[in-house]
Amino acid sequence: MTTFRQLLKGRFAVLGVVVLVALGSLTARLWQMQVLSGSVFAAAAQGNSTREVSLPAARGRILDVKGRPLVTNRAVMAVTAPATISQDTTMVAHLSSVISVPVTEILARLASYKAERLAPRVLKVDVPMQTAAYLSEHSADFPGVTVEESAVRVYPGGSLAAHVLGYTGEISESQLASAAPLGAKVGDIVGKSGVEASYDNVLQGEKGFRRFEVDNMGHVRSVLAEGAPRAGQDIRLTIDKDVQAVTEQALADAVAEAHRQGFTKAKGGAAVVLDVKTGAVVAMASVPTYDPSLFLGGITQAEWDALNAKSSEYPLNNRAIQAAYPPASTFKGIVAAAGLETGLLTPGTIFNCPGYWTGLGKQWGKWCWLHSGHGNLSLIGAIEQSCDGYFYNVGKRFYESPGEKLQAFARTMGLGSVLGIDLAGEVPGRVPDAAWKKAYNQNYPEYQQWLPGDTVNMSIGQGDLLVTPLQLASAYAALANGGVVVRPHVLDAVLGPDGTASVVTSTSVVSNAHLSASTVATLRTALLGVTTVGTGKGSFAGFPIPVAGKTGTAQVAGKDDYAVFACYAPASSPKYAIVVIIEQGGHGGSVAAPAARQILAKLFGKKFKRIHTTDVSR
Repeated sequence: MTTFRQLLKGRFAVLGVVVLVALGSLTARLWQMQVLSGSVFAAAAQGNSTREVSLPAARGRILDVKGRPLVTNRAVMAVTAPATISQDTTMVAHLSSVISVPVTEILARLASYKAERLAPRVLKVDVPMQTAAYLSEHSADFPGVTVEESAVRVYPGGSLAAHVLGYTGEISESQLASAAPLGAKVGDIVGKSGVEASYDNVLQGEKGFRRFEVDNMGHVRSVLAEGAPRAGQDIRLTIDKDVQAVTEQALADAVAEAHRQGFTKAKGGAAVVLDVKTGAVVAMASVPTYDPSLFLGGITQAEWDALNAKSSEYPLNNRAIQAAYPPASTFKGIVAAAGLETGLLTPGTIFNCPGYWTGLGKQWGKWCWLHSGHGNLSLIGAIEQSCDGYFYNVGKRFYESPGEKLQAFARTMGLGSVLGIDLAGEVPGRVPDAAWKKAYNQNYPEYQQWLPGDTVNMSIGQGDLLVTPLQLASAYAALANGGVVVRPHVLDAVLGPDGTASVVTSTSVVSNAHLSASTVATLRTALLGVTTVGTGKGSFAGFPIPVAGKTGTAQVAGKDDYAVFACYAPASSPKYAIVVIIEQGGHGGSVAAPAARQILAKLFGKKFKRIHTTDVSR
């Protein structure tokens, strides 16, 4: 018979085995944690006691071609605070009244995920000195709130060259995912448009760091280490500050002149000045414009909505590269070059302009801008007088010739595709052809066929043809230099710490039409005639520099005519190409051409005399 003691003995044995197994497991686990994985857990423990935040670097300056500042930095006082102060509603309300920032906005900034967890939130930038002093004197009332020195962008010229320079702002999710520079984090300030965006990796410099010791609740105990940031590099642009200012003034004056002539809907436009040989952008302007300082410290939703409202005419858009227009009669210079190079025309080719052209049949008749007609004209005379009737005949010849020679030539002149300027947002424009029309009207078979009238319309720069002001300026530069389309650029050089150029932009060719010397000479004679005896003579009367140019008045459905003028100068030894476009501005000869004269006067150091002319043509 089994005694009670014997029963306990068996149970104690089982218990002993269980205890031994448990102790063995604990010992093995401790061995793994302390010996095998000791370094891993030590690093984790250290991570629990330290945190690190990055310190932004001052951005590099942006200078004009002569080294004068277009964008610099300025030391300002910024109010910052940790996210935890949001729990003290009384203090937040008091702080709101001191720094003049609504409570809702302060709370939104404190709660924003666009910053590192321990990094202080910037509540206001560029606070007045008296505000900074008050916060310092009453620091006990605002625990955690600090006033720190920060750097913000300064624009000495205000809105001067705003579309070229661009603006900065907090990095977006798309930039973080794709084009963000190495080491970029949420909350970083980066270039958002213009040169600020194109050369952000050069301008932004290298971040510093600050390492904290924190307790188990994440509260900062002390600063353990700090590394100073390194400022970004300066860059020098091809923009000439003085010419840019005059170009912007010329656009404003052209809009005012359009209003004076009764075209009161004129509000927008663009102008481009190119170096004919290098493609350097000497000036690029777009109206309406904006003040990039609006974006300092973050823009409010109301301000952003106002900038993007239809009623504002979209001032953030750089119309010089982001808008495409019918080139109107300025395209006749390119059509003439195409005709001469393909053998469809000679300088002596004569057509009669009766005023109403019926070359495609009476049912398809088309008016010349001069309804009484120009009579018999040679190619040179047709360009000088901007005769539509003459170029209707030229368009008909191109249509009847095998292949799409006019479209092919236009593309070799840089039209219909982006030129690759070092600014984001450039649109390709459009050189329409049979394939494009078929695809565009895929749901409307009755409109798919390319007709003679399509080529005829294109021959006067109308129809479905669209160009950007930059493309048109580049094409006229090519007419001046023998057919070489040079890639336009705004960067001249990246500067080293000592101010010398470390990287210099080199000339790059987009395409080459290989214009013959006779074609260049013929067009130069014709385009010079435009400003001396033709449709632009009133705007250039008495101007001492010979200018080869072409007026244009573009018809846009449902809107007043657009004023266009393209030129290069001096005509005999071209240096600059200029294009001016005024939306709904009326006539190129009386509105856009005087603006080009104003710019040319600055370029060549001549006194500008404002001229009011009644030159009208298409």
